[in-house]
Formats: sequence, structure tokens, C-alpha cells
Amino acid sequence: MDARSQADDLVALSRPGEEGYVGLEAFPNPGVGRVELTSDELVAVCPLTRRTDLYLAAIAYEPDRLCLESKSLRLYLSRFRDEEHFCEALAVRIRDDVAAALELPAERVRVTLTQKARGGIAISATA
Repeated sequence: MDARSQADDLVALSRPGEEGYVGLEAFPNPGVGRVELTSDELVAVCPLTRRTDLYLAAIAYEPDRLCLESKSLRLYLSRFRDEEHFCEALAVRIRDDVAAALELPAERVRVTLTQKARGGIAISATA
């Protein structure tokens, strides 16, 4: 299967905007040994204060058969903007969801969330 026909199978990549979101999507690994993705667009809500928390998300993994499609990841991360999560729990959830999408054990995926400082305190959590 060539790269073009593989791309046609990816729903998020082939549709504009958020209506393309169907979950985390993956494509066959073309032969890479490590992948790192970062996003500064992750937003969630503090479960106690209900204030917005802004994050830098770093996701790294060692793929076997599959690699994560980046647009589906961007759409997945945008889903948290109205949800309440502590930083630490959110790091674990993202790690577990990415590992499931890639059919990898959780130990092969590393997620670090760095919460931008609010109230003079910044948080970094790695799962």
C-alpha cells in the first residue's frame, strides 16, 4: 500500500476541522525507531477552582507496527478543553490512550505535561 492510499484511510487527515475526529488514528510505521510530538495547545479545567489550565504536552514513543497520525492527536487533545482534570491524572490518561491506539504497552509511551504557571506554581507530570 502506498503512502497516498494509506492517507486516504485516515479520517481526521481527510476531513477539515473537528468533524474529522473519530479518535486517535495510526498508520503503518515506515521504519522509524522513535517518535516525539509536542503541542502547546492543550487546555483543561482545574477540577477544584474551575479555572483554565494551559499545558505543554510532550509525547514520545518507540513504535512497533504503528505511528500516531498528528492531526488526530491535535483533535484528541482539543477535546479536553471543557473537561476537568488534574495534571497528573491527565498525563496518565493521555499515555494510556496513545498506547492503546498504537497497540503498545504503556511503558513504551512517555507523556510529559508541563502546566503553565498559575498562582506562581508550575507543574510538570510524566507518565
